[in-house]
Amino acid sequence: MRGISAVWIVARKEFVEMIRDRKTLFFMLVLPVVIIPVLGNVVVDFTLDVAKEEATKTLEYAVFDDAGEPEVEAAIGRAPAFAKVEIGSREAISAAIAADEIDFALVIPEIDRATEPLTVELHFDNARQTSSVSKRVHGALAGYGEQLRDAKLAEVGATTAEARELLLEPMAVVERGTATAREVAGEVAGGILPYIFIMFALLGALYPAIDLGAGEKERGTLETLLLAPIRRRDIVLGKFLVIFGAGVVSATLVVITITVWIAAKMESVGGGAGELLSTIGPLDMVLAWVVVLPITAVFAAILLSISIYAKSFKEAQSYSAPLQIFAILPAMAPMLPGVELGWGTALIPVTNVSLAIKEIIKGTIDPMMLVVIIASSSVIAGVLLGLCTWWFSREEVLFRQ
Repeated sequence: MRGISAVWIVARKEFVEMIRDRKTLFFMLVLPVVIIPVLGNVVVDFTLDVAKEEATKTLEYAVFDDAGEPEVEAAIGRAPAFAKVEIGSREAISAAIAADEIDFALVIPEIDRATEPLTVELHFDNARQTSSVSKRVHGALAGYGEQLRDAKLAEVGATTAEARELLLEPMAVVERGTATAREVAGEVAGGILPYIFIMFALLGALYPAIDLGAGEKERGTLETLLLAPIRRRDIVLGKFLVIFGAGVVSATLVVITITVWIAAKMESVGGGAGELLSTIGPLDMVLAWVVVLPITAVFAAILLSISIYAKSFKEAQSYSAPLQIFAILPAMAPMLPGVELGWGTALIPVTNVSLAIKEIIKGTIDPMMLVVIIASSSVIAGVLLGLCTWWFSREEVLFRQ
């Protein structure tokens, strides 16, 4: 039995065995369809809730006024959701903030008002990324700061709005960003989306590959398959197609899920984030999916080779762990500052795909470079599949003791 029919028979047999394995179906179907939107909703909702809570919660503060500026404390007191708290001394500020007794403290040192501007020291926990203390305090003091500024301007005769503006800003630097909204979105989302696509393509192919190689050895069905009148090359191709297909299904589901999730989240997120999400269209996701296909074939060939070599399912899992690490690091390339897609990076496996997806989302991908990336990944996949076929033909590999 030779040719396409033999490959198809092997592929059909392996596919039936694959869909019977719950772990494989979980990583191929459940993770992309369920976990991604759930995690996305959790992260977005949690971030919005934290931001809302930080913007509305009552901030407790202490004031140490050496300069005799009651208007500073009065300005804070007039702002909503601020509560004054007495602490022992200014030396206890850091300890009080660390113990959550206060959220911040204001220290107003004594100065010579004739020659120095009013100084207000804001002490707060600047290690908290979600803290809104600085923003809210600056907002509360902005009004009093404007009063002081207007008084100083009046002293020098700048009484009109035009005169004040000219005195305060004698030179204006107007920023005109050349990047489109889509390019900004691609720079933001283009770091994480390639990582998700590539990792799920790998995870989707991982467990089918282990099961169709090492798993068959443990079940004792590999010998029966080898006795069938089918060339070993056809056996390898049949197994490869199923593993590759599992990775493609996983990557496809991730692309569809993220596309639907982005469309559903645009209105609920709103603001600048909603505008960024709206620039990522379905065509961008389809093109990203096309770029992922060759690298999925690379993963499938490597994983099948590992599975063929391993003596057991557990051993195959151990050998596959380093591959996940080597896939994760290059996939994170778009997140690193200064790493851009060029003719040098276009030939680096995994990294080129990750950077290409980022450029696709930004709308700045070079078509010729895209062709090179797809072609180079396809050539690598073909070479690795050829090595896998040779690997499968060696008895000492198949029946290691």
